[in-house]
Amino acid sequence: MSATPDRKGQLGPADIRARKGGEPVVCLTAYTTPMARLVDAHCDIALVGDSLGMVLHGLPSTIGVSMEMMILHGKAVARGCSRACLVVDMPFGSYEEGPEQAFRNAARMMAETGCQAVKLEGGRHMAETVAFLVARGIPVMGHVGLTPQAVNTLGGYKVQGRDPDEADRIAGDAAALADAGAFAVVLEKLPEALGARITQEIAVPTIGIGAGVDCDGQVLVVDDMLGLFADFRPKFVKRYAELGGDADTAIAAYAAEVRARRFPGPEHAFGAGKPA
Repeated sequence: MSATPDRKGQLGPADIRARKGGEPVVCLTAYTTPMARLVDAHCDIALVGDSLGMVLHGLPSTIGVSMEMMILHGKAVARGCSRACLVVDMPFGSYEEGPEQAFRNAARMMAETGCQAVKLEGGRHMAETVAFLVARGIPVMGHVGLTPQAVNTLGGYKVQGRDPDEADRIAGDAAALADAGAFAVVLEKLPEALGARITQEIAVPTIGIGAGVDCDGQVLVVDDMLGLFADFRPKFVKRYAELGGDADTAIAAYAAEVRARRFPGPEHAFGAGKPA
């Protein structure tokens, strides 16, 4: 298999934007080349989320994720993508200072990973930055509602927008990002009615994660929907497999066979003079 995928038919931000109100956009996270190949075969967007800090590196939140971590995993996922639009999260502290800082880091992200777009968290206060990036050739996906990089300000990972005033604020945030040029906006952990409202009100696709079925597309953390973590079951995640339990059973069986000297068996051993 080639280390460099053929990307002639790869979807881009303009293709995703054109899906507004049409066939739902399918998105999953990916952090490694093997997982990227699986996601690429079935999804429209492969998102290298800063959730990798918690999923792969054991961090308590996404706040400790660095540019170097995102670039490392972005490169890995790029090697496995030939069809899905590749989007990489900008980590905390890499864009909030202002448009110029955001451009320097986003340009570096695109140049070093080969991604087609970046994702930023935040609402109206990020609209100027989004417009600045888009005007300079960097496609941007927005992200409103529960924004994990702001978890300390938000007071935890709770549903956002239940209060009417808060719902209006979040709807205004999404509209500001769309008006600034974002090609899509992630809606995270919102009441279903608010997800539907924003989807109707803005001209670009909404990608829901815990924001209801009426969004223009859906995204999940791939490790969550595969059931790799038995003790983590968010309400908005459907488990399509229980790979964590399968892996635990397999590892336990391997350990038992090694301790009992049942592995390796004769079929796994090399004899003198026999070809490898």
